[in-house]
Amino acid sequence: MGAQSVERSIIVIGGGPAAHRFTEALASRAPSGVHLRVLTEEKHLPYDRVALSQALTAPDVDLTLGDASLWEAQNITLETNAQVTELDPAKRQVRTADGRCFEYDELVLATGSNAARLPIEGAEYTHVYRTLEDVWGIADSVRELGQSLGRAPVVATIGGGLLGLEAAAGAKALGAEALIIDGGKWLMGNQLDEGAGQALGRLIDETGLVVHGGVFPKSILVDEECQSPSVRGVLMADDRTIDADMVVVSIGVRPRDELARGYNERVEAGELSGPAFGIGPRGGVEIDATCATAVPHIWAIGEVANFEGMCIGLVAPANAMAEVVADRLLGGSAEFTGFDTATKLKLSGVDVASFGDAFARTEGALEVVYADAPRGLYQKLVVSADAKVLLGGIFVGDATPYQSLRPMLGRELPGEPGAYLSALGGEVPDGELPDDAVLCSCNNVSAGAIRDAVGGCGSCEGKEPVTKLAELKGCTKAGTQCGSCVPMLKKLMEAELRKNGAEVSSAMCEHFEFSRAQLFEAVRLAGLHTFGEVMERFGTGAGCDICKPVIASVLSSQTSAHPMEAGLAGAQDTNDRVMANMQKDGTYSVVPRIPGGEITPEKLAVIARVAQKYGLYTKLTGGLRIDMFGARLEQLPEIWRELVEAGFESGHAYGKSLRNVKTCVGSSWCRYGMLDSVAMGIEIELRYRGLRAPHKLKMGVSGCARECAEARGKDVGVIATAEGWNLYVGGNGGANPAHAQLLAGGLDDRTLLRYIDRYLMYYIRTADKLQRTAHWVQDLEGGIDMVRSVVVDDALGLAADLDEAMERHVENYEDEWAATLADPEKLKRFRSFVNAPNLADPDLEYVPERGQHRPAGPVSLGSTIAVGAPAQP
Repeated sequence: MGAQSVERSIIVIGGGPAAHRFTEALASRAPSGVHLRVLTEEKHLPYDRVALSQALTAPDVDLTLGDASLWEAQNITLETNAQVTELDPAKRQVRTADGRCFEYDELVLATGSNAARLPIEGAEYTHVYRTLEDVWGIADSVRELGQSLGRAPVVATIGGGLLGLEAAAGAKALGAEALIIDGGKWLMGNQLDEGAGQALGRLIDETGLVVHGGVFPKSILVDEECQSPSVRGVLMADDRTIDADMVVVSIGVRPRDELARGYNERVEAGELSGPAFGIGPRGGVEIDATCATAVPHIWAIGEVANFEGMCIGLVAPANAMAEVVADRLLGGSAEFTGFDTATKLKLSGVDVASFGDAFARTEGALEVVYADAPRGLYQKLVVSADAKVLLGGIFVGDATPYQSLRPMLGRELPGEPGAYLSALGGEVPDGELPDDAVLCSCNNVSAGAIRDAVGGCGSCEGKEPVTKLAELKGCTKAGTQCGSCVPMLKKLMEAELRKNGAEVSSAMCEHFEFSRAQLFEAVRLAGLHTFGEVMERFGTGAGCDICKPVIASVLSSQTSAHPMEAGLAGAQDTNDRVMANMQKDGTYSVVPRIPGGEITPEKLAVIARVAQKYGLYTKLTGGLRIDMFGARLEQLPEIWRELVEAGFESGHAYGKSLRNVKTCVGSSWCRYGMLDSVAMGIEIELRYRGLRAPHKLKMGVSGCARECAEARGKDVGVIATAEGWNLYVGGNGGANPAHAQLLAGGLDDRTLLRYIDRYLMYYIRTADKLQRTAHWVQDLEGGIDMVRSVVVDDALGLAADLDEAMERHVENYEDEWAATLADPEKLKRFRSFVNAPNLADPDLEYVPERGQHRPAGPVSLGSTIAVGAPAQP
């Protein structure tokens, strides 16, 4: 029996996010004498289903929600493996499958939902994507199939919604050949309109996922002649067969209302007496605005709750319902006002967001749209009839405005709607958010609550003001679930701290209290050499996508460590891990270094031979190099072996390091040349090759003031004059161009190199993460004058130290590709599929264009040619 001695017993059935949120809400407010018992049929502590896709490729990831110590409180009991089978509201009792009986004063149904199953033949041989056990089973099956088949298994995911796309991407990450089957005309049809769906389809194609849309499946084809029946494909409604070795179904969810239905059946049969639950036409236990059901003392929250005819499987409304019931049980008057259906896709390389009235169903609503489907770019704002109030929006390909616009939903925009579309060059103004604007929709945290927390009151009443992002997240719960609001959260926190006269933390991320510059110096002084050493000494947790690449860059800058060395490889960005730039079709580019743009006919012939042999598209770059596109992962070592043997080195086009030094022909050929710009450019490039930095570095050397090498648009620019070399620093091109500024003039060769040494090392030590030299110079107190005082005047006494650091880099330089080819362990990383290392991707298709070929796509015209193996010379 349930505990009899407490004044009030509350039972929650279910152990998902809604149950967890309710428990947190009640535990933080409930008076003594209230006991809460949570009954869940799963064996885990409540975990984050939003992040479930992480467990597909990282089975050991901890998705536990919140602080596990919550379940150790004296007035809270969590019963795992406790499946409730019967309700008896008249006696206020629930029974479990193992025969136990628990009494309650108030009962909360938080049973969530089940993955929907296909009502077709062969559905029993499919996998679903709903629980940890589901995703672990999918991962195990992919690996086992790969081993038994001796090739990459074909995994078909039926369903083109949020979870379906994540499941397909996860299968691909496991080494499978992944495809998506969706009956709709476009993907994510519940969140996106047709224009957005077309743009998303383009982006999905570029990730290597194959989409079969517009037709529904008829049956799952199974080979039953084998000892163990196995899937062999999917038969479509148009009688087409899509070959597959495994099928994952992700077509939505169905509310788990079987306890309510079972009780209703017993009432109808006369076994029990009392009012029946209301059940929605498509399932779910009906609730009113207080989240109460038709049965007294029973409430429903989350995906099982049907409000105004709808059940929604999103975090934000589940959390809102949990807060309402907790408030009501403690005597409050909170009400559930409706569903927040904002969604954001968490898929690598695909940026998608949808919020508010995305389909412009509001009477008189206007749409402001930018569409470029071939580029996979679509942005739409929905506004009121007078074009002033923001009603909703859709972003595909570039969702950067989403974080800033989402809190402005239902409010008057301070400018023209079109000005907020980043695709048109617009930018959301820095206007202050009203206190009641919801910043974190998952946890219903307002801008005012954030301001209160930073000020030391509100949700953190009685505590010191928070000054760190991790503290703010723990205090308010903002940003602790889907995470899409974190950039705005950090921005608002820092604005409030500055307003209050407090110093704003320069912490790199929640795992480090240091800025990048502080971490660089700490690592240098401590003499650390591995990622693990840095995390153990200065960090917390396992790191994140922000700090990991920074640590890898810092260690490489200081130790000249190879990017694939143990302890660094896992921290690198994707391109650094394989020392090549991934392209839109999943292949890679090969860019050998051509110092100063000078190359012999013999080396040109080598590049031509390699490009012909492997069927690579060739293109001269703006940096006087030759880029070869279309190399598969497993081909990279073969290609580079031929290039290295011919005397080429890595061009580091993939790294945050020196890319190239652009030169004009200078005095050796040009009648206007003042000095030998080619020789100086080659010397500079060979000196700084492989130097890791906070961001990429580009340099230029011009032989005269005519500036043919565009040196003043580079991070380091050198221009010859009659008095010697002029050194310019802090320039860049791109989206935010900046002219380089004169650091020193009339320099001889030796002094020029010494100043560049110091400038680069000073930048590497003190710049922020991903900060180009132009912004670094601008942000330094004193700007270019400060740089000059350090580099030229040695005002800080750092010159000797900076000189020595650069000499170590020059002495320790080793070509990364040459080192890789000499190491069998490093070469093991270059496999497209673990179980079939030499297998080419059969889905890479190209179209002929101007004597070469480029990736095929929706806008391609003419015949396509499949490139599955190297072309023969």
